[in-house]
Amino acid sequence: MAARVLRSLGAAAPPRLRPALRGLASSSNRPREDSWLKSLFVRKVDPRKDAHSNLLAKKETSSLYKIQFHNVKPECLEAYNKICQEVLPKIHEEKHYPCTLVGTWNTWYGEQDQAVHLWRYEGGYPALNEVMNKLRENKEFVAFRKERGNMLLSRKNQLLLEFSFWNEPVPRPGPNIYELRSYQLRPGTMIEWGNYWARAIRFRQDNEEAVGGFFSQIGQLYMVHHLWAYKDLQSREDTRNAAWHKHGWEELVYYTVPLIQEMESRIMIPLKISPLK
Repeated sequence: MAARVLRSLGAAAPPRLRPALRGLASSSNRPREDSWLKSLFVRKVDPRKDAHSNLLAKKETSSLYKIQFHNVKPECLEAYNKICQEVLPKIHEEKHYPCTLVGTWNTWYGEQDQAVHLWRYEGGYPALNEVMNKLRENKEFVAFRKERGNMLLSRKNQLLLEFSFWNEPVPRPGPNIYELRSYQLRPGTMIEWGNYWARAIRFRQDNEEAVGGFFSQIGQLYMVHHLWAYKDLQSREDTRNAAWHKHGWEELVYYTVPLIQEMESRIMIPLKISPLK
């Protein structure tokens, strides 16, 4: 209010007084501007007395997820897919292994000649250790890993937990394309992300496109992965555009974008053996 008064006075003042009044007006605005700028960069973090994993993950399950990214030599992709489709279902179907193949894909758009595998370990870290120990004794799997290694340029993996408010990733019929949207968050913002997306996910259920949401525990930290299914690229476009017409979606996007350091989108095609078709 004071600034508006000073500006109005400045317009009516004699020419020699106008610069001084303009200076007063700008100085009266400065604390408010400083406060606004500080709100962009200074984040209030509530004190926490528990780990992010306990606050954000599903309590009713103790499942651990592993996501694998394999960058395959371009000339080897067909052979890579062939041996994966021969060996991975045996692990998935073997009752003595407490793990499930959730989905397996090739990247269509994004990083090329890349394979992505998502596994679930029922029972958490003990189940992961049990599977790894048994596979070391599995001669067929040892031979498969050696053959597969000759086809790869690089590989990486992450251990993930599932957001409590996201859909359970269950097998679904196809054909579908899948989008894996990966977000590198700013350290210290995972709780905020979870709070906003607990509300945002309800805007993205109309076409049953939400498959699963995960956050990293080991590997690249403060990583979030959202997995979506669509009939085709046009369906993806239509579904995403429809969200912007729902009251509240725009506000949630506005508040989550500043939490992101980097983001990536992959469009993926499932292999024949993938439970997510």
